[in-house]
Amino acid sequence: MAEQLAKADVPLQRVKAVLLSHLHFDHTAGLFGIISLRWQTSITSPLTIYGPPGTQTLVDGILAAMAPAVQAGYAYPEEVKAPFRPGLTVVEIRDGASFELGSTHVSAAKNTHYTFTPGSADDRAFESLAFRFDTPGRSIAYTGDTGPSPAVERLAHNADLLVTEMIDFDRTVAEIRRVSPNMPSAALAGLSIHLRDHHLTPRQVGELATSAGVKSVVVTHISAPAFNDEIAAEYLREIGKAFAGHTAIAYDLRSF
Repeated sequence: MAEQLAKADVPLQRVKAVLLSHLHFDHTAGLFGIISLRWQTSITSPLTIYGPPGTQTLVDGILAAMAPAVQAGYAYPEEVKAPFRPGLTVVEIRDGASFELGSTHVSAAKNTHYTFTPGSADDRAFESLAFRFDTPGRSIAYTGDTGPSPAVERLAHNADLLVTEMIDFDRTVAEIRRVSPNMPSAALAGLSIHLRDHHLTPRQVGELATSAGVKSVVVTHISAPAFNDEIAAEYLREIGKAFAGHTAIAYDLRSF
């Protein structure tokens, strides 16, 4: 995350907020780099981290993991170790939350990346969120990781841009079988249920975009082994069977 910000010419001190859709490792790993680099470059300005329940525990764990390096410092003679002031505020949010980031209004909705039994302890403890950003100039909806979800459709209603995740289920499962041939069958079956039910296929992306009435779509966070331009064109054609608007595949550092 920090490296990509640098490539996009966004100085870390300009980052005032981080939003986490859910707490799976592929969505949180970059936060360690952001927080630790703030210490290394003496950035103490406020940074607010918004995320679902459990975000405070995550951030506390990152700070604990940083402690040995912070305490060791740089180990040069007569080093004066300044107090560590991370400048962090954690705001845990749930389904239906809304807040302001400057001139942008942010709304959150619980999606279907988790399908715990409604009302269960796990359902109360964990949420995966989609976000909508209403700026003075346009509206952007972000699915987070999700399966088909009426709540996400409502959140994205008439948005100018839908930023959505997507999975190639068949290719992904085939790759898992290839690289993990000894995975227990029960584990593979459970993982397959998660990949099939808690993510969006290309056709489902198109159906979501049409149901929500969005103007255009950008596909990101694509789970697709051996992804290339030819496969990307295949996905765009499949999305186009259900959505007539403009659709693009996101590549690193592109803007939309």
